[in-house]
Amino acid sequence: MSNELNDGVSTARHADPGPPAGDGGTSLVDALVLLRARVDEVDLPLEGDGVEPARQARRQVLDQLDDYLLPRLRASAAPVLAVLGGSTGAGKSTLVNSLLGHEVSRSSVLRPTTRWPVLVHHPLDARWFTTDRVLPGLARRLDAPAGSSGAAVAPTEAGDGVGGLRLVASDALPQGLALLDAPDIDSLVEENRRLSRQLLGAADLWLFVTTAARYADAVPWELLQTAAERRVELALVLDRVDPGQEDVVGAHLRSMLAEHDLPGTTVLTVPEAPLEDGLLPTWAVAPLADWLTALAADPAARRDVVRRTRDGLLADLLGRSARLAAAADAQAVADARLRSAVESAYAAASADVRRATSDGTLLRGEVLARWQELVGTGELMRSVEQGVSRLRDRLGAALRGKPSAAPELQDAIGHHLDAVVLDAAETAAERAHAAWRSDPAGAALLEGLALSRASSSLRTQVAEGVRAWQGDVLALVTDEGSGRRTQARALSFGVNGLGAALMLVVFASTGGLTGAEVGIAGGSALLAQRLLEAVFGDDAVRRLTTRAQELLGERVDALLAAESRRFTAQLDALGTGGQTPGVSTDGARLREAVALVERSPLPEASQAPSAGAAGRLRGAGAAGRRPGGGEHGQGRDAREGGPDSRGAGDEGAATGLRGWWRRVTGQDAP
Repeated sequence: MSNELNDGVSTARHADPGPPAGDGGTSLVDALVLLRARVDEVDLPLEGDGVEPARQARRQVLDQLDDYLLPRLRASAAPVLAVLGGSTGAGKSTLVNSLLGHEVSRSSVLRPTTRWPVLVHHPLDARWFTTDRVLPGLARRLDAPAGSSGAAVAPTEAGDGVGGLRLVASDALPQGLALLDAPDIDSLVEENRRLSRQLLGAADLWLFVTTAARYADAVPWELLQTAAERRVELALVLDRVDPGQEDVVGAHLRSMLAEHDLPGTTVLTVPEAPLEDGLLPTWAVAPLADWLTALAADPAARRDVVRRTRDGLLADLLGRSARLAAAADAQAVADARLRSAVESAYAAASADVRRATSDGTLLRGEVLARWQELVGTGELMRSVEQGVSRLRDRLGAALRGKPSAAPELQDAIGHHLDAVVLDAAETAAERAHAAWRSDPAGAALLEGLALSRASSSLRTQVAEGVRAWQGDVLALVTDEGSGRRTQARALSFGVNGLGAALMLVVFASTGGLTGAEVGIAGGSALLAQRLLEAVFGDDAVRRLTTRAQELLGERVDALLAAESRRFTAQLDALGTGGQTPGVSTDGARLREAVALVERSPLPEASQAPSAGAAGRLRGAGAAGRRPGGGEHGQGRDAREGGPDSRGAGDEGAATGLRGWWRRVTGQDAP
């Protein structure tokens, strides 16, 4: 009967049994733990060329660390995990059942293994798999141990839809080896395809199962190419081969393996044969049973499988991590590019306002009419020509006779200034929005946001800002007129009138007008300047004009900066910027972690546990025997590449498992 851990389907977050005393690799483990933290910190929220592959690479690096490298380095003496993967209908479950001599993985079109992959282990190896040492994100469900002659317990229906690992202990499996039947790599369900790849990523050994009819399909070769890139230990099981076709099919398969950078890959042939009580005949699975049994019986061979897969995955992981750091830098570059577009748009808006408020543009229409209404121009201009004293007398009389005209002039100035600032802000929003919309990184951030126009509250904020600036100008005039020499003259003209005059001078030029500037607007501003000079003096007017212009610029820039933050706040929320524009802090930290891993020494190979409680897979030792006493036709790899081969035809060839391993892998087993 089935036993679900922790009173239900559990993620099995239990303490790791840990490696035996004296196990090496601690410094490398520490470096990889740091690398994992740095990879986890990397976020790639901005769209752009190559960002989706980089996101996938990030997930793959985390999976490689969580599902294989860290668990394996922390427990190097754990059993070799061989994962059977392949396409739909390849016969993986039938092979597992046939090797064990009883059903542990139900074989049908809709299999429970789809969501509850079956992991079979020797009973004495249970401690390595009942915890979260490997595949920590998957729940565990224990099935009662079943011997080679017993009946397996089928999974309960209640748990089949949840998903996790179903652990089956079987003494038919040799100690030191575990088999995991993965979902189909080409399943119609995306979750199942993802799970299949996750399980293969946790494997010490890939047992890739294909058939004589489908071994050339594209999907399996995409996954085999991944195995080549990661240098994972791989063996191909060529299933359902018609008798007499082993050599022909095997030769073609080996040529395809060589084309895909997988020369010398072990190929084990399983002939087409009728099922007996749902199982393949013993003689049909004998080559595969022999190969796996020999591997489980040789600690050195198992250690070499683990080492080669570990080192290959480690090299692949470092390469992926380096590319991920570059992708993080690309995010920082995109962040800086988007910020620059916003900054440019609103800087142009600020420049437009400064230009409009200093080149006489505002000295027209209602503003000019109110000024002329306040002071008149004909007689006063003649007074300018006749001397400052007479100007002061005439203008003072004019202003004292029209006390309400100055506020009206200030209102006219305020309305025109409001329009200038609002128009600049609208233009900036359009420019920034267009720049982001044309950039893949920015376009995705605009979705659902109304950023192509200025904010709805800006009109009120601009009006408040302009009124505040006018208050600043009046405060400047009041402070300047508080001295003994200027107080009486300032009082004779009134603060509002002098303030209005200073605003006109500001709008004509930041430094005051010169006599060369002509025209009605220029004449009006010149009149205002002469008035201020008559009250405060030349130097004071230049100082007041400059300061008033600065205060206006500060208030306008504050309004525009608030508008620009509607854009940059989207980037701030993502955290894609670095301390230095275009340089990712996450990328730099990740590169440091990669360098630390590269400097860390590889752990010395630990002694794998001996196969003390050696089980014997069904069919082991039966290679070549078939009903009727004749020898069944096996493929060349099954005859010459299997662990029982002694290389008798090669003079001086090494004998035994070590010699076989050298011929298969191209090197001596350690």
